[in-house]
Amino acid sequence: MIFKSIDREGTYTTKYDDILKKFGTDDLLPLWVADMDLASPKCVQETLAKRALHPLYGYTVYPPEYYEAIQNWMLKRFNIIIKKEWIVPCYGVVPSINFAITAYTNEGDGILVQTPLYPPFVSSVKHKKRKVLDNTLLYENGIYQIDFKDFEAKAKEVKLFLLCSPHNPTSRAWHKDELERMIKICLENDVCIIADEIHADIVYKQIHHSIIGFEQVLQQCIILNAPSKTFNIAGLNTSYAIIPNAKLCQAYKIEQDKSGITNGNPFGIEALISAYNDGEDWLEQLKEHLIGNIEYVKEFIKKHHLPITVIPTEATFLMWLDCNSLHLNQEELRKFFYNKAKLGLNDGVSFGHSGEGFMRLNVGTGREVLEIAMQRLLQAVKDRDA
Repeated sequence: MIFKSIDREGTYTTKYDDILKKFGTDDLLPLWVADMDLASPKCVQETLAKRALHPLYGYTVYPPEYYEAIQNWMLKRFNIIIKKEWIVPCYGVVPSINFAITAYTNEGDGILVQTPLYPPFVSSVKHKKRKVLDNTLLYENGIYQIDFKDFEAKAKEVKLFLLCSPHNPTSRAWHKDELERMIKICLENDVCIIADEIHADIVYKQIHHSIIGFEQVLQQCIILNAPSKTFNIAGLNTSYAIIPNAKLCQAYKIEQDKSGITNGNPFGIEALISAYNDGEDWLEQLKEHLIGNIEYVKEFIKKHHLPITVIPTEATFLMWLDCNSLHLNQEELRKFFYNKAKLGLNDGVSFGHSGEGFMRLNVGTGREVLEIAMQRLLQAVKDRDA
C-alpha cells in the first residue's frame, strides 16, 4: 500500500487551519500536532459513509459490539483479557486525565510526572491545584532513561503517577523491567498509576507492555487509550478507560458524569468498531510506511551532516530532535525553524524545561512532504552557515 499525504484544505483541521495562531505565520509546512496527513483505512471510510446515509444522528448509546471490539483488540494485539465492566467510554484522554486527578486526589496532593512530556499532563495537574513532582528523564548519549533514585524518592510524596507509555515526546517504548521497577515502587508507596497508552499500537522493534498486563498492579492502575492515533480518527472522540478496580472505576465514573459528557458519538462508535475489527492489516502497512519515513529523516540528516541528533524512535510517528549543536537559544531555535526553514515543528520547551534545545517532528505524512521538509531544513542550515 502506498501512503500519500491528503489535501486537508476545507476540513477545518487543527494542523493546517491553526498554523497562523500557533506559529504567527501561515507560510510554513505544518509538521506538529499528533494526527496524520494519511487517509484512514478503507474499512473506516466505508463504515462511516454507510452510517452517514442514515438521516438521523441523534443521541447514541454504546452497543455490545463497541465493548467486544475493544476486548478483542486488547487480546489479539497485547494478549490481555479485559472484562466488559472494566471499560468506560470517554470523550478524550486529556479530559480523562482531569477526571482521574479529581477522583483520586485532593487539592495540594502530589502527582508524579516524567518530563519532557506531553503538555496537558502537567497543565492538568496545575489546573486542579495539585502539586507537580517531576521525575525528569535522564538524557545521556542520545538516549532517555528513568532516574530511579529520584523516582523512588518522589514516589513517597505523591498519590498518583501519570505514566505516558509509549512516551511522548521522546518516543520511548518502556521495557518490561523498567515498568516492573516503577510498578514495584508505586505499590510500596500506595501510588495509583494512570497510564496514557494512546500510542500503544505504533511500537516498532519492541513489544508494548501495557500496564494492565502486570497482575501485581491490576487493582491500582487505570489505562487510557483510543484508536485515534492509530487509525487517524482523533476528531471522532473515541477514547476509553480500562479500570479493573471496581471502586476506582466507580469514582472515575462519578467525576466523568459530573461533566455531562456521557453520550456517544455515533460516528466515533462506528469508527472504533470498524477499525478494531477490520483495520489490523492496514495498521501493519502503516507501520512500515512510518518506519520508512523515520529512516529517511535519519539518513538525510546523516548524509548532509546536519547538526541535529535524532533520538531513537521506538514508537509513535513523532521524532524528537536534539538541536543543541545548532548552538541557538530556544527563541533563536524557534525562529530558525519557523522563519528560516519554514517548518512548523513543536517547540521542545512546550514539553517542559528539559525540552530546551529540542524540536518535535511529526512524520505521519507522505514521503513527498518529508522530502520538501528536509530540503527546507538543509537550505536553512546552509544559509545560516554561509
